Amino acid sequence: MLITIHNEHLSLTVDTLGAQMMSIRGADGCEYLWQGSPEYWGDRAPTLFPFIGRLWNNTYTFRGKTYHMGIHGFAAAVDFAPLEQKDEYVQLSISDTIASLVQYPFDFTLSIGYRLVKNTIEISYSVQNKGLDVMPFGIGGHPGFRVPLDPEERFEDYRLEFSQVCQPDRVGFTPAVYLNGHDEAFPLEEGNTLPLSHGMFDDDAIILKNMARKVTLRSAASDRSVTVSYPDMPFLGIWHWPKTDAPYVCIEPWSSLPGRQNVTEELSCKSDLIHLAPGASYHNTWTITIV
Repeated sequence: MLITIHNEHLSLTVDTLGAQMMSIRGADGCEYLWQGSPEYWGDRAPTLFPFIGRLWNNTYTFRGKTYHMGIHGFAAAVDFAPLEQKDEYVQLSISDTIASLVQYPFDFTLSIGYRLVKNTIEISYSVQNKGLDVMPFGIGGHPGFRVPLDPEERFEDYRLEFSQVCQPDRVGFTPAVYLNGHDEAFPLEEGNTLPLSHGMFDDDAIILKNMARKVTLRSAASDRSVTVSYPDMPFLGIWHWPKTDAPYVCIEPWSSLPGRQNVTEELSCKSDLIHLAPGASYHNTWTITIV
């Protein structure tokens, strides 16, 4: 089911399936969100939970038992229940089920809120651990944005500008996109700018750490821009479908990282995951601002 919220600046449509954003339109009708294509990528902005990226053989262990879970977890394929809806706000939620417990043996509630504040979308995550064990999980966003935003522009006209000069590191991956343990410095032009080109994604996603926590997608040939702010997310994914001329770029705030190649991860020992105590709650908010 599609739910649309709006104010004088923005219109946002969310699908209850996966609580995925489906459309972000400005007041002039311009669509900012990638609209999906089987040629390049069918999704638009999936929710990543309770794991981000790949597990070796889609397998992990927890306290000696073996479990199987696909890439980016299962939340994107689950129908969320709307809890609250107003003109400028919607909150959706899922809890553990028999099906989820087969993949992920934890009692939880995940709520996702979308709130419009002028020309900004606030995306809020709330996770509650309802069980008796410490609950390891990752969570993040995966929104794709149209590039170019105006038809007379080219993909290469665009760049990502970080909000301050920084010295990020690129997280090292194997060719199969598992962690390899060898991170490298990732210099930016003038200390804060990353020009876009299709070839930069030939080896799949660029995952950064130690970067500024706000980045803007813009072109010198346009007044339009998209700013993603993620103050409490330590990792940022930048991606489009490898070895294509895909007309979008994903800007992905992540709380954690994928698994290692040839290693069946013990979830309780994966240090970059959030480890939520029994009865505790986790909250995180990131934003998308359009101009």
